[in-house]
Amino acid sequence: MNPTDLFATRSSRMRASEIRELLKLLDQPDIISFAGGIPDPALFPKAAFAEAYAEILQGPGAGAALQYQVSEGYLPLRRWLAGEMGKLGVPCDAGNIFITSGSQQGLDYLGKLFLSPGDTALVTWPTYLGALQAFNAYEPRYDRLNPDGGNTTPAAYADAAAAAGGRVKLSYLVPDFANPSGATLSKAQREAVLDLSAELGTVVIEDAAYRALRYEGESVPPILALDCARSGGIENARTIYCGSFSKILAPGLRVGWICAPRVVVDKLVLMKQAADLHSPSINQIAIAHVAERAYDAQVSMLIESYRARRDALLGAMEAAMPAGVAWNRPEGGMFAWVTLPEGIDAAELLARSVREARVAFVPGAAFHADGSGRNTLRLSFTLADARAVNEGVPRLAALISSVLDARSAAA
Repeated sequence: MNPTDLFATRSSRMRASEIRELLKLLDQPDIISFAGGIPDPALFPKAAFAEAYAEILQGPGAGAALQYQVSEGYLPLRRWLAGEMGKLGVPCDAGNIFITSGSQQGLDYLGKLFLSPGDTALVTWPTYLGALQAFNAYEPRYDRLNPDGGNTTPAAYADAAAAAGGRVKLSYLVPDFANPSGATLSKAQREAVLDLSAELGTVVIEDAAYRALRYEGESVPPILALDCARSGGIENARTIYCGSFSKILAPGLRVGWICAPRVVVDKLVLMKQAADLHSPSINQIAIAHVAERAYDAQVSMLIESYRARRDALLGAMEAAMPAGVAWNRPEGGMFAWVTLPEGIDAAELLARSVREARVAFVPGAAFHADGSGRNTLRLSFTLADARAVNEGVPRLAALISSVLDARSAAA
């Protein structure tokens, strides 16, 4: 018997993550990597977690920490998160908070909840690769979400979705310091996304994984906050907010959350019960201990550290990159987005870069639902130490220069 003959049709849309594959390069000490969008482990609040776990396991609640948990998640943690959402302009309570095993599980659950085969998901070009992977299993088609408006009307979106055999179900975006582009949407752009979704009758999935990491500029209200203000409260909102502790406290504990109307949370609870019952109890309790005592201080420390690394990376590119290469200046987050001259394929460049320059990055086509953006790439600066900046950027710039020179010579 060949098991592949029995695979569900959705399995054909499952693809390996280019980023996860590139992370394997971190095991090669001579590789300078700007690839992985991961926090610096040297900055994890290890002492705070050591204290939290010791306190939990040596205290009267040790049994509960090692026991089954309700599927919604640890109640004190959900209450703390509801308070934090309130500070962002989203009045809610613990019943609107659902704990996930990392925000990636949240995206998977939301894809399962809203997408039937042939339905349409609106995503930005580029968008987070993990979201595409999560949604792909539910066999949607993708259409381009343009927060600036563009020429596509709500009727045109709906007609295209109907022609494909489904309907537009959701808009997904990372409005703050997006992965991969580093871009941040203005308040007007966020309002426009809500207007479009209202006309189409769809939900908005707001991925806020990087929101806390702002290095400059004025904060913009979350889409969910704008939605609550116009709809009269979270129970009437169409926006679903996905958060994570991975970028601030510790990704290895796999604790994320969703803030949404209760009707959505109720369905997510049923999915959780069928999938893994609940996220690990002790990890949720430890996150609650550390968040209550050290979250704001941790955010402040990360902002100071990552801002310096962003500035160093941008300065190195300014000094070394050849004419024709462009990049943005992200106001926060973890990524800079680089656009190469037309005709240069970043995937081909990566193969040469790893082989010749020993520098890794992520080609941009992986973040485009239609495979476009081949002349773009993502650089992560969270692990960009002095060697990466002083050696890696000039090596990559020299390789790009050689490619451009060879192209000019052949013209």
